[in-house]
Amino acid sequence: MIVAAFLRWTETARTQDRARAAAALAKAYIGGRMRPEEKQAAQIGMTYLLDDPAPQVRLALAEALAREACAPRAIMMSLAEDQMEIACPVILFSPVLTDGDLVDIAGRGTTETRALVASRGNVSVSVAAALAEIGDAAEIEVLLENPAARFTARTLKRIADRHGRDEGVRARLLDRADLSAETRQLLVQYVAEALIGSDLVLGAIGERRLERIAREASDAASIALLSDVHGEELNRLIEHLQTAGRLTPAFLMHSLCAGRTDFFSAALSAISGMDERRVRSILATGRFHAVRALIEATGIARDVSAIFVEAIVQWREIFQAPADYHLENIAHRIVGKFRMSSELSDAGAALLDLVERLAIAEERRLARDYASGIALAAA
Repeated sequence: MIVAAFLRWTETARTQDRARAAAALAKAYIGGRMRPEEKQAAQIGMTYLLDDPAPQVRLALAEALAREACAPRAIMMSLAEDQMEIACPVILFSPVLTDGDLVDIAGRGTTETRALVASRGNVSVSVAAALAEIGDAAEIEVLLENPAARFTARTLKRIADRHGRDEGVRARLLDRADLSAETRQLLVQYVAEALIGSDLVLGAIGERRLERIAREASDAASIALLSDVHGEELNRLIEHLQTAGRLTPAFLMHSLCAGRTDFFSAALSAISGMDERRVRSILATGRFHAVRALIEATGIARDVSAIFVEAIVQWREIFQAPADYHLENIAHRIVGKFRMSSELSDAGAALLDLVERLAIAEERRLARDYASGIALAAA
């Protein structure tokens, strides 16, 4: 009888009165002081209000129930699929919606809907993974800005794959401390591509020089990442670099000059197919021809393999030298060994040019560090 009277009343009541009644009915339902039959009657009344022609009525219902764990699931699901103003508080706050519900809502919804899902106070691993697969860059930015969103390394890699060229997404990914080396290296590559695509930079530097600078800057950034990468993560990174065609002689030489010997030996093992323990043994104690054969087994041409052998010899000396031996001397020593050689091919000369640029860059870094030390001492 109460339900029947309520339904008859809604047919003639004003919109504002119906909205107040909807809020009062919802609050009474969640208050917990109703008898079972009264609660059932209230739920029937709220279900009826889902078809009210006035959005204000449905909005009042949504706002009253949005944060309540005891709200009727069927009603919340219906409100979540209503027009955006009404669905907003439900999608954003409702604890009734499961991860499966949120994934379905995101899949069927609009950009605004997915942004609301991404903004929830608790975004689970599975919901974040679903958004990473279907979300546009704007929604992914919202997701990455949400401190309550949880990600796996695979999800972050997927976001980088899909939206790493977007400046906003890329910046937010690079700010994360939990980014894998593989994903960070991919983003570094996108930064280099963005640099090459800049008309302003292109006009100031020129296409060929810009490509070289961007390539070497990308290599330097990637190699800097290697200092904190070990074990299985290192193997995954090498696999990624190999698939992307990044394990070039220039990249390998850069890593060797930078002292990333663990990476260098693991990369040689991956490229050549030889057991890594065997590779390490040859690099540590092998004679000239054995080391050269190992280098050439990776596809590095004979006209540049001797430069790699020299770099490896220099590292052996470093490992056996006193503690005050300067590591930065390795690039200078390689240049000094080959600069006056008349037997270098064009490829060998190009590789030696790279080594010399590395040596100069290291000199400039040391000079800056020295100047900073003097300034601090004088302060």
